[in-house]
Amino acid sequence: MVKEFRFSFNELNIVAADLTSLLGFTDGVIPEPFPAIIDEALKDAPRFCEIKGGYKIFDSIDINAPKKSITLADKTFLPSKIITTQLKKSTSAALYICTAGEGISNHSNKISNEGDPLLGYIFDVIGSVTVEKAMDKIQKSLDKEMKKTGLAISDRYSPGYCDWSVGEQQLLFALMPKNFCGVSLSDSSLMNPIKSVSGIIGIGKELRQKGYQCDWCSDKNCIYGKIKRQQK
Repeated sequence: MVKEFRFSFNELNIVAADLTSLLGFTDGVIPEPFPAIIDEALKDAPRFCEIKGGYKIFDSIDINAPKKSITLADKTFLPSKIITTQLKKSTSAALYICTAGEGISNHSNKISNEGDPLLGYIFDVIGSVTVEKAMDKIQKSLDKEMKKTGLAISDRYSPGYCDWSVGEQQLLFALMPKNFCGVSLSDSSLMNPIKSVSGIIGIGKELRQKGYQCDWCSDKNCIYGKIKRQQK
């Protein structure tokens, strides 16, 4: 089963507060002159986003906890103990891809190159928030569909996080329709457009979403982990 979605920027209801932590304002207060700059950027952002995403459900999944492996169709992933532990009760799974489109990154780079790196960075952060917010909506839709059949879903996990090698995106993309939602993969496993995400969500009767437990992960470069550590 393959399902695709399209969203307008305004459907995601992104507000300034969604950007504060990623911009480094961990106390929730945005100092001047940032509020006006962020508000203008958010008003302008819809012109540069082409938000698409979706998932493909695989009816069976084989998880080998001792080997820390997950097999879907003819591909075997080696994510990490963190992920295999959280997905071990899965009876099926969904692979997903979602993107904010290339326009937001192109605009961010253009503004930075024209001499306004701060505004360029704000647009870069908006792109990151956009794709995550869109993926939140897709995940909620998947959860709703699965509940109709008495199933639940896990949190979502992406290559590049939770000690899962980003190189395994090659396996993930090999299982998805070619150029799914307009996202392609380079030989070095980087997605194009840049503001894109991919990953896996477990499906099963005994699963539940626990929220991301950043203390489990050793990735010190993860931006979300950095935010949680700053908040502590």
